[in-house]
Formats: sequence, C-alpha cells, structure tokens
Amino acid sequence: MAISLPAILANIAEPLLGLLDTGIAGHLGAPQYIGAVAVGAMMMNVIYWNFEFLRMGTSGITAQAYGSDSLEAQVASLRRSAFIGLASGIAIVALQVPLRWLVLWIIGPGSEVRFLAETYFSIVVWGAPAVLFTMALKGWLLGMQDSRSPMLISIGVNVLNVVVSLVAVFVLDMGFKGIAVGTLTAVWVGAFYAVWRIFHKFLDHSKALRVRAPFTLKGSGKFFKVSSDIFVRCIFMLAVTLFFTSAGARSGDIILAANSMMIQLFLLFSYFMDGIAFAGEAVVGKYYGAEDYRNMKRCVRQLFIWSTSITIIFVILYSLFPYAIFTMFTNQTDVVDVAMDYHWWCSVVPIVGMAAFVWDGVFIGITASRGMLMAVSIACALFFSLYYLLPDSWDNHALWAAFISFLATRSIVQTVIWAIKWGKN
Repeated sequence: MAISLPAILANIAEPLLGLLDTGIAGHLGAPQYIGAVAVGAMMMNVIYWNFEFLRMGTSGITAQAYGSDSLEAQVASLRRSAFIGLASGIAIVALQVPLRWLVLWIIGPGSEVRFLAETYFSIVVWGAPAVLFTMALKGWLLGMQDSRSPMLISIGVNVLNVVVSLVAVFVLDMGFKGIAVGTLTAVWVGAFYAVWRIFHKFLDHSKALRVRAPFTLKGSGKFFKVSSDIFVRCIFMLAVTLFFTSAGARSGDIILAANSMMIQLFLLFSYFMDGIAFAGEAVVGKYYGAEDYRNMKRCVRQLFIWSTSITIIFVILYSLFPYAIFTMFTNQTDVVDVAMDYHWWCSVVPIVGMAAFVWDGVFIGITASRGMLMAVSIACALFFSLYYLLPDSWDNHALWAAFISFLATRSIVQTVIWAIKWGKN
C-alpha cells in the first residue's frame, strides 16, 4: 500500500487534467470546444501511447534489477530509457506536420472541431520530448519501488496546468489556445523537476550516472523484446481508441461531446486501477527478480482484493449520480441529455474491466509482455467484429457494447494465461 496509494494519487491527477480541460472547454460557449479538446488530446495520445513501452518496459525490468540488487542494471535501465524517450520526442516534433495530417485523417472530425483540434495539437506537440522523457523517468522510479516521486511529478504538473490554463483562458483572454498553453508549460516544468528528483533522492545512482562511460545498448535485448510486444499491443489499443473516438465524431458533435464526458469517467476509474496495478508492477517485479514466487502470488491476491473494493465504489457513484457528474462537465443541456441516454454503460465498465488493469500490472512486473499482447489482440478482434455485427438500430449503444466486450475479453484471456502458468505452481 505504501507504493499503491501514492500511485493512485498520481494517477488521479491525470484524469483531472482531462476533466479540467473538458470543463473549461464546456464553458466557452459551444459543444464544438468539448469535442475539440477530446480530439486534440486524442491526437497526442495516439502518438504517446505508441511509446508506452518507455514506462511499462522500464518499470518491470528495473523492478527485477532492484529485486536482484544490481546497481549496474538499474543505472543502465535509466540511461537507456531516458535517451530513447528524449530522442523519440524530438523526432515527433520534427514530424509534426505529417503526423497531424495522418491522425486527423483517421479520426475524421467535423470542420469546426478539426480547426480547433489542429490549433491544440500545434501547440501541445512541442511538449513531446518532455512527455516521453518524463514517462521513462517515471517508469524507472516506479521500478525502484518509489511511487511517491511520480506522484509529486504528476500532481505538480497538473496543479501548474490548472493555474496556467485558467490564467491563459480567462485572464489573458487567449480563449481555446490557453488550454494548450497550460499543458505545454506544465509538461516541460515537470520534466526538469523529474531530473532534479532523481539526482536528489538516488545519490548512488546519480554518482554512477555522472561517470563518463560510453552510452551502449549492450544487454538491452530483454528491454527491446518486451518493448516490441508492448509497442504492438499499444497499436491494437490505439486502433480501438481511435475507432471509438472516430465513430463518435462521425455521429455528430453532440454524440462526440457526450462520449467524451463518459470516457473521462472511464479514465478516472482506470487511473485508480492503474494505481493498484503500478504497485503490482513494482512489488511483483521485485519478488520475481528475487525469485520469491510465494510472495509474488500473495501480492497478486492482495491486488485483486483492493481493486474489487475500489470497483464497488465506482459502480455505486456512476449508478446513482450520473446527472450531477455530467453537469459538472458542461452547462450544455443537449449534451447532458444525450449522455444520460447512455449513462448506464459507465457503471458496467468498472465491473468488466477491473481484472484487465490488475493483470496488466502483474504481467508487466514479470515482463510477460507476450501474454499481454495476446489478450489485447483477441479483444481487439472481438471489438470490431461485435460492432459491425450489431444492428444499425443500436447506433451509439453498439459502440459501447463493443467497448465492454473489449475490456471483458482482456480480463478473461489474461486470467486464463495466469492460471495455466502459475495456477499449479
């Protein structure tokens, strides 16, 4: 719990950013602003999710290095991930024009939303090096059993984002652009703070980092194997997320706005679950690296106990107070009315998705990336099959039904994989 609670607090800060941006956009006077924030953020997520291996692969491998008490392996993991993150971010900035065109072509928003989303992307993309660099550092800190530092980084970034965004939008009268300016400012400050945090807290490691040893990728085979599986997995995840947003966008601005609010509720739940899963990455990985399989399996049981308790709370909140929640997002009554037609899907998501989040943390900790890839590939195939098999009369309900099947399939497949590998051991 010492690892899990700070991780949960850190992850709560992430959806709060989305809640804030959606809330500010919702009060700018038109539903197109809400959709533009959703599409603009999705454009960046489309890119960033492909680099999720920087955090996932780093945390699992670092946790195992921590469990085996290898300082050399710990430092090598940090150097490698930080370098790849920074270099990847620079490449994204250099390729921003074709990337912007490609992602907008895939999502296909309306003309008004498209223009606003392009504006958002053109500003926020300059934070790509900071985001990916920080992602790698957070993964390393988590693998070192330190979830408090990522918490401080995330909370600091989001508090700064709140302040700068509100000032830019309502004081400096920058309008919609102010939301993007707040995000850009915050991520760069967060990256510099993350570097300071590592050098301040891990003195032995910071001394080792100062040694002018040549940078080498020697011994990185495991990292790239795990990363390649996670990269392909992220493509499948991305396909589902992109299609979900695109289908909503093609159904009109009102449906897009309603789905955007509901997805924010899913993200809020997911970040609570990821807080539990992050503890699984760190602790399960530590025990796996130390070959202490008894405590590893005990940790898995504890993860499910805590995640079940949190799931029950979310189901109750989403079932009893949907209208109050939606009106916090926007004062556009037509958007709220449409969201209420679909609100009960928000209560189903936590039930079917809980196990998927927990197993992701466990599988990352033991670097069982191939099992994660298998689960998501099967779930992705079922998502698209179900969506196109359901009758047209289901309209937006078909989209949510397919999404529920995607989460449920991930949960089931990874449960089976764990039972086969560790059930009798």
